[in-house]
Amino acid sequence: MNNDFQLWIKYAQDNYKASYILLSSHLYNPCLQNIQQSIEKYLKAILIEQNIKLAKTHNILYLIEQLKENNIYIDIEDDEIDIIDSFYIESKYPFGGSVLANFMPDEVFCKKCLNIMNKVKNSIEEYLKAQGYDI
Repeated sequence: MNNDFQLWIKYAQDNYKASYILLSSHLYNPCLQNIQQSIEKYLKAILIEQNIKLAKTHNILYLIEQLKENNIYIDIEDDEIDIIDSFYIESKYPFGGSVLANFMPDEVFCKKCLNIMNKVKNSIEEYLKAQGYDI
């Protein structure tokens, strides 16, 4: 197994676990950051596993499209991609006029995003098992 691939999976798993800890601590912006980062890193791990050059991006739509171009399909809907892509920068920095400027994430929104993250994680784990990996 490729060491870079293993490292991306480990980091994705760390962000995954952190998102739950942050949610239970009512730290919603960091929870969202870790959800986005977990999804991004799982997707990039698959790209690495397939020897597809990584782009320097945080855009989930772009990463999903790269995978589709290589006949790899991850279980995530367009509206779910839009949700995850909508808060990456906004959850990190309090910019005025941003997408989340008039919206403060709460437990309900974070749980919705956690469900998306779980769906992506499960889809990627199924893909990896089909490729012979023991994740």
